[in-house]
Amino acid sequence: MQETDVVRSLAALAQEVRLRVFRALVVAGPEGLTPSVLSEQLAVAPNTLSFHLKELVHAGLISQERQGRNLIYRASFDTMNALLTYLTDNCCQGASCLTPSATAPACAC
Repeated sequence: MQETDVVRSLAALAQEVRLRVFRALVVAGPEGLTPSVLSEQLAVAPNTLSFHLKELVHAGLISQERQGRNLIYRASFDTMNALLTYLTDNCCQGASCLTPSATAPACAC
């Protein structure tokens, strides 16, 4: 992951509504959610939600797919895992910080 992509992703997540939207989509998994479900779950006005969804799509953190009349938004688990890897790649001066039993596997959703 390039540094500019990391900055774009972190900037997108550095806003309360966008962070809540991203977390909701991570919880939803590969099925994703429609904007109406997200709006209802998060108590965010549809026009406000649309703006935040656009920012998350631009950052590559979520994807958008049309299914019939509906738009489905999904978390981009590849991007999320790449961001986490970038952030933790050189922690602890290059030494393993966690014991193998304590490490969590990357999300394969």
